[in-house]
Amino acid sequence: MGEGEKGSGASSLVDRISSTLRRDLEAGTFRPGDRLPSEAELTRLHSVSRAVVREAIAALRSDGLVEARKGAGVFALDVSSRLKPARPFDDLATARISQVIELLELRTACEIEATALAAARRSPAQLETIMDAHDRVAACLRDGQPTRDADFDFHMAIAEATQNRRFPEFLTLIRQGIIPRGELQGSEPGARPKDYNLHLLEEHSQILDAIIAGDGDAGRECMRAHLRGSLERYKILLRAGRPPS
Repeated sequence: MGEGEKGSGASSLVDRISSTLRRDLEAGTFRPGDRLPSEAELTRLHSVSRAVVREAIAALRSDGLVEARKGAGVFALDVSSRLKPARPFDDLATARISQVIELLELRTACEIEATALAAARRSPAQLETIMDAHDRVAACLRDGQPTRDADFDFHMAIAEATQNRRFPEFLTLIRQGIIPRGELQGSEPGARPKDYNLHLLEEHSQILDAIIAGDGDAGRECMRAHLRGSLERYKILLRAGRPPS
């Protein structure tokens, strides 16, 4: 290895070669199953030593981008799944009680303050929207219908009344798991756990009263109690040993 390839110089050469090959793999220049240029070809093409090429290939192998086949060469692997960025909350399994609990803890941090902001900032039209959603929840309970959508609308209406679009964006992002599914208790798909619904309307009423009164502190405490109650009810289910799937 020459002077230019010693120490940090060698590392920068390895990075340069591996980055170039990585771009080619991600761009589809080499498709899955294609053979990469040989070690000798890469050495000549990039004017580096074989040791640099070997290290660059080793870096790609460790990232799962290529595989070496003895006596045949180095071949490109399918990188499409690695290139697709993972979206937050994509791995939510909302039939798992443990993940419902995780989400309720996160919602608590967000929605308590959202309720206080909504109490201070809501417009008359937004207040009506919150009240309408509350009435729909009551109607669902009275008629024995699933409350999932109406419940989400109630929380979304509060988020929108903050006048901060990031709150409703957050709820939209986690919508698939924001209202726990009834299947956790073996009921019909889309229904809510009975223990949850027992306190739902009363807790929503207290939140609504605080927002109507413009009392941010009361709003915080009512939303805290509502989500804490939900959290405790699902922890009871978890301790009872219900199947997590």
